[in-house]
Amino acid sequence: MKTSKQLSKILIFASFLFLAQSAQTEEIKEIWSEIENKEAANNQSNNNVDNSSDVIQPDGIKVKLLDENILVDQSLDNSNILLAGLFDPDENDLDLNMWSKTDGIEIKKLLERIQSKKLSNFSERLMDVALLTNSYVPNQNFSLHEFENFTLDHLIKKKDFALVEEFIQKNSSIKDKERLIKHVADYYLSLNKIENSCSAIDRLSLITDEYLTYFKIYCLITQNKKDEAQLLFDLKSELDTLNDFFVKKFEVLMGYEDNNFILSDENVLYFHLSHKTDKKFLYYPSVESEEFIWKYLSSSNLLKNLNDFNLSDIDQVNFLEKATSEGIFDEKDLLNLYKKFQFKIDELINYEDALKSLPDYERRALMYQRFLLTDNLENKLSLLSKLNNSFENSNYKKSFDDELSKLLKKMDKKEIPVKFSDFYQTNLITEENRKNKIKFNNEVFHQSKVLNYFLNKQSLPKTQKLTDNLLSKMKKDKKYSFNFKDVVLLQSLRADGIQIDQIDELSQYKSELNSEIDKMIENNESGMILLKLVEIIGEKELNELNSESLNFVIETMNRTKLISLRNELLLEILPLKV
Repeated sequence: MKTSKQLSKILIFASFLFLAQSAQTEEIKEIWSEIENKEAANNQSNNNVDNSSDVIQPDGIKVKLLDENILVDQSLDNSNILLAGLFDPDENDLDLNMWSKTDGIEIKKLLERIQSKKLSNFSERLMDVALLTNSYVPNQNFSLHEFENFTLDHLIKKKDFALVEEFIQKNSSIKDKERLIKHVADYYLSLNKIENSCSAIDRLSLITDEYLTYFKIYCLITQNKKDEAQLLFDLKSELDTLNDFFVKKFEVLMGYEDNNFILSDENVLYFHLSHKTDKKFLYYPSVESEEFIWKYLSSSNLLKNLNDFNLSDIDQVNFLEKATSEGIFDEKDLLNLYKKFQFKIDELINYEDALKSLPDYERRALMYQRFLLTDNLENKLSLLSKLNNSFENSNYKKSFDDELSKLLKKMDKKEIPVKFSDFYQTNLITEENRKNKIKFNNEVFHQSKVLNYFLNKQSLPKTQKLTDNLLSKMKKDKKYSFNFKDVVLLQSLRADGIQIDQIDELSQYKSELNSEIDKMIENNESGMILLKLVEIIGEKELNELNSESLNFVIETMNRTKLISLRNELLLEILPLKV
């Protein structure tokens, strides 16, 4: 029996060598070598006591590794091991030793606390810098693998797939690359972009994960490499018990069966295969449906048949609105759903009275239908403004921003009534207003042209001269009072070497850092300081921070010499923008 099984393996492998392309051949050779070597080792130790443990080898193969062969060097020094990253330390005023002097136990505790939070934009920016900067592994109690796990968790939670792909390209040797590849492949497949998914899978020379192996087989089929797909399928089936669902779908994809009606929403691949192998595929999502299901149905144009959607179910409609705000459901599809609500003629005519007795989502549906029935430009703008406010009040602002801009673009700018000009300009998305240009005002210090220094458009000597002139002018003006924003700007200028004369308000807003931060600054623990700032800012946007917290963050950056990040912060909170 054993001889027969060995012969079967050899025949499969020989067939693969004959048909597969060179790249796939090399991959299987490596797998086969691992199998034969391990089998030989196992045969020699059959009569011995089994003191072994399971270890996962390429292509998900479990083999035995003798405990007596495992040697652990407890004295390994991490000081020269570089962490995977995207940024050079100099880009953000850091160095390779940003973690070296911090106890790994403290880093892990802080990272675990941060992981439970939904971070604001600037907090995420600081986390990017902390975890994606090339640096040495902490010397104490923190391994390279542990640090990479935190980095991967951050990338996956962030859902910035362009950043993930850049990270994979620049760090091909990371230990758990399969985890990121799966994340990227699933994302593109949820958008029905199969080529992008397979392109990500093709970056793996060896696959140990079962799910990714199934994905690889499917990719080979879509790439018209059915012989190779069959050989990989046979090899996998010889080594492991295959998932019954995948086997049935494989038979249809290979043309052995005409159709298969089994449906699985266990993961993106199975859901996609359910769709591709069922000519009459139909699926109605619920509030509990996973995010990938909504994305897949929307991107595959499978939500067009919403006639049976329960419009009276508040939870379902609210879920769709929330899903749209988070980019899972298309804005246009949501507006089409609003058109399906049935209102009486009287409600459409006297809509302002009708709005008073309706729940939020029905109000939005009524306002949108009334907008479609209105010809008067002023009335249209009034309805769009109310509809936009309704989305904002329900925290669904992003459910309507793109479609609102498209509707406004259809209007003639010259005909916009004056009272709606601000609404029109604010919500019209163009390349110009995306840039959020700074408008200088030399009557207010924190809005003055001194800001050009933080934009790297002005030298230190010129900034010193401009600062002197503005301060001299403002001190003479008895009506001018230096506010908090003026003071943090002055403190930052002083930290960079600008000479500032005595101003009473500077002492009023003086920030004392705690002993913990003082010690970190003295010890050059800039990585840990970044994490502390992330914890302080947390879920709040910069404009939501109170003056005490904001002052603490800026003063910490000043003393740590995190100049680039501090400048980003100042340019976010200080200037007048148009």
